[in-house]
Amino acid sequence: MSETTYENPLVARYASKAMAELWSGQKKFSTWRRLWVALAEAERELGLNISESQIAELKAKVDDIDFDAARAHEKRLRHDVMAHVHAYGDVAPEARKIIHLGATSCYVTDNADLILIREGLTRVRDGLVGAIDALGNFARTYRDLPCLGYTHFQPAQLVTVGKRATLWAYELILDLTDVERRLADLRFLGVKGTTGTQASFLALFDGDHAKVEALDRMVARSFGFESSHPVSGQTYTRKVDSQVVTSLAAVAESAHRFGSDLRLLAHEREVEEPFEAEQIGSSAMAYKRNPMRAERMCSIARFAMALPAAATQTAATQWLERTLDDSAVRRLVLPQAFLAVDALLTLYLNVVPGLVVNAPVIARHVTAELPFMATENLMMAGVQLGGDRQDLHERVRTHSLAAAARIKQGDGMNDLAERIAGDPAFRGIDLAAVLDARQFVGRSPEQVDAFLSQEVEPVRRRYPELLGQRRDVHV
Repeated sequence: MSETTYENPLVARYASKAMAELWSGQKKFSTWRRLWVALAEAERELGLNISESQIAELKAKVDDIDFDAARAHEKRLRHDVMAHVHAYGDVAPEARKIIHLGATSCYVTDNADLILIREGLTRVRDGLVGAIDALGNFARTYRDLPCLGYTHFQPAQLVTVGKRATLWAYELILDLTDVERRLADLRFLGVKGTTGTQASFLALFDGDHAKVEALDRMVARSFGFESSHPVSGQTYTRKVDSQVVTSLAAVAESAHRFGSDLRLLAHEREVEEPFEAEQIGSSAMAYKRNPMRAERMCSIARFAMALPAAATQTAATQWLERTLDDSAVRRLVLPQAFLAVDALLTLYLNVVPGLVVNAPVIARHVTAELPFMATENLMMAGVQLGGDRQDLHERVRTHSLAAAARIKQGDGMNDLAERIAGDPAFRGIDLAAVLDARQFVGRSPEQVDAFLSQEVEPVRRRYPELLGQRRDVHV
């Protein structure tokens, strides 16, 4: 770590080492070299004058990159791709003359980006599966624990802790479906040439269109792509970047919602994120237990949700077959979108397995509000014992207002149940049964069971090797 130059905190503090390495110079430029090798191999197989020894020389130096030499070439040439062509040629002199044969810069830059995007999406997919699995476990554990529901952050009808967790998990399942679609639809650029016409390759193969088409297929398949874009300018359409970054921002939306909900619940002291033995919540207020992971989640999510604007504007302003004003912005947006979402998934996989549910606090909050919610049930029970519905309604209304006034004046807990119990009109009612919180959660437990069976289990069956994940946060 340098203390004299800026370092991206997504790399230094938040994202996983694996995701940071994916967008590293070593990964990028060794991928460029693999693309040059694949191009040479396919061209040789289709009849061009390229020797096995030239290809062997290229393969031997794929990962052995002299970055100082490449920087020196770029300083002189002012062209990053040609700088690396020269650096590669320096260590593979026999193959120098056939490196990049027929290709334009975007052959390596764009195809490499698509390879990295595919691997990045795969890592995001894997993290989503882990978070869905963890939330599914949490939902099952607390499937029938009654808690206050909230609308407008005001007490509403009861739900269960597990049912609430399914709301968080369902949004991630929608995100997973979107990421899986992006992976399935992702195509290679292939070998398209300077304006997308493949003219240079057509010249290399003496006008043989079939060989040019075969070259495109062979190179794509050598990197595991079943197809390449059917048409392009010099670059693949930046619509792909826009779609991918938007899908990543959607994961951030879900993370922000989860983080915000957890912060609200932490304020209520109902559900709390993990808190380590020596963790400090505040430099001044030693008693505090701040939801720092949830707050970090919201903060990073806010950054990720802002990135689609740059990606969509870039896609919208491509000039005819090529412009270079997409270059710098893509170097910023693509890696950071993946790094940010990776950091969010790291937080999910740290927080969810360690969530602390304070059941006594939840029960206290339920007890404080439930008598108000049970008033209709109390009236119905009184009517079944022979009471007059209108008389009972008035009594309940009077008792409820008195109990509410007492609470607002700071005189203690809700005493509506005690007032009802002392009213002769309600004598004979099994008050404990009527006020059993489990009677007020509707189908919450059954909805949890159905959600786990119908939505979570299919994810688990598709990715059994990804279950039970847990990650540590860097700081």
